[in-house]
Amino acid sequence: HYTHRIIEDPEWSLATVPHLTELCLQHIVHNFEKNPILDRLLPEHQRKVLDRLSTGLPLTVTANLISNEDYWKRCCTERWQVCDISNYGDSWKRMFFERHLENILKRFIPNTTDPNQVLELIPLCKDYVRKLEVDQFLPPVKVDQKEERDDLSDTGSEFGLSEVSVHHYDLGVLITALPHLEELHLTYGVKDCGMNFEWNLFNFTYQDCCNLAVAVKMCHNLKVFKLTRSKVDDDKTRLLVRNLLDHPCLVELNLSHNLIRDKGARAVGKLINRSRLEILDLCNNQICHLGAQALAQALAENSTLTSLNLRLNCVEDEGGEAIGRALLTNTTLKSIHLGSNNLSEPTATLFSQVLAQNTTLTSINFSCNHLGLDGGKQLLDGLADNKALTEFDLRLAEVGQETEYLIHQIVWANREAARLGSLQHPSTKPL
Repeated sequence: HYTHRIIEDPEWSLATVPHLTELCLQHIVHNFEKNPILDRLLPEHQRKVLDRLSTGLPLTVTANLISNEDYWKRCCTERWQVCDISNYGDSWKRMFFERHLENILKRFIPNTTDPNQVLELIPLCKDYVRKLEVDQFLPPVKVDQKEERDDLSDTGSEFGLSEVSVHHYDLGVLITALPHLEELHLTYGVKDCGMNFEWNLFNFTYQDCCNLAVAVKMCHNLKVFKLTRSKVDDDKTRLLVRNLLDHPCLVELNLSHNLIRDKGARAVGKLINRSRLEILDLCNNQICHLGAQALAQALAENSTLTSLNLRLNCVEDEGGEAIGRALLTNTTLKSIHLGSNNLSEPTATLFSQVLAQNTTLTSINFSCNHLGLDGGKQLLDGLADNKALTEFDLRLAEVGQETEYLIHQIVWANREAARLGSLQHPSTKPL
C-alpha cells in the first residue's frame, strides 16, 4: 500500500518570497560603485535605491549623479554632529561639498600632502561650492629643524626659525576653478597647536600673499573676502588692494585683527572709490589719524559704502574729526563703528553737526572712548531733530548717565517709528 502524505512547512508563506523587482534593486545597490544605475529606474525605485546606498561610496560615483537631498543629508549627518543648512543656501549637497573641501584644505601639509587630493575634487565639487571658510593653514613640516635648533643658542634659534620659509598651500588653482565661488573667509594660522606652539606657525608670508592676491583677482564672482587674524601688514595690504582695484563683484572686505597701519589704510582708501565695496571691516588694526584721514577723504567722495568698522584702532580726534567732516557730505554710509579709538570731546562736537545734518546714518558706535560730559551734551543737542539714527552705542564713553538715558530715548523713538513705517510700507522693507 502506498501512503500519500503531504508534508507542509507551517511557517511557509508566499509573502516572504522577495519579488524579482526587490532582488533587482538589491543587486543595483550592492553593485552601485561598479555600475551606477539610477536615471533609468522608475521614480519609486530610484527612491528605494537612494535610501539604501552607502554614504561611503566614492565621490567620483555620487557627486555628479545623485542630486537627491535626502542622500546628501545622510552624508552630512553621519559625518558631522552639527549641521545647519541655513548657512548653505538650505542645500545639503552644497554643505557636504563645501565642508568636505574645507576639511581637506585645513589638513593640507605643503610638500607632504598630495596636491591631487584637492585637484581631483575640483570637477566633482565645482558646481556646488559657493563659500569657503578655512580658519587654519598648516605650514610645511621641517625635518631638520630639531637639529638646527640644538646647534644654536636661544637667540640664534629664534633667528634661524624666522629665516625658514613657511609658505602655505597656494589656493590659486582651486579657487579660480570654482565658477560659483562668492565668499572666501581665510585665517592663516594653526588651531589647537597646544604644546607645539611656535610663532612661525602663524606666518602669512609675502609669497602667500602674492599667490592669494593673484587668485582673488581672478575670482570674478567673489562678493565677500575676509582675511582675518593673519598678520596682514601694510605691504601685504597694498599688494592685496592692487589686485582688488576695479573688482567687478566685491562688496564686502574684512581685514580685521591684523597689523594694518596708516600706509595700508591709505591703500584701502584708494580701493573704496575703485570698487563696489559696501561693507568694510578694519577692526583691531593699528590705524592712526593719518590712515583715518585717508579713509575719510575716500568716504567724502564715495557713494557705495554703507558700513565702516574701525573699532580697536587709534584714530584719535584728528582721525575722528576727519571722518565726521566726511559724513557731512557722504549720503550712503549707514553704520560707523569708532569704538575704542581714544576719541574725546572734539570728535563729539563734530559729530553733533553730523547728527543735525546727516539723514542716512542709522547706527553709530562710540563705546569705550573718552567723550566726556560736555561731549555727551553736544551729541544730545545734535540729535534734537534727528529721525534717522536707530542705534547709538555710548557704553563706557563717559558721557554721563542722564545724557546716555536721554539719547537712548530719542534713538528708541526713531527705532519704533522706523518699525511702524516698515509695517505700513512692507515693499520698502530691506531684504
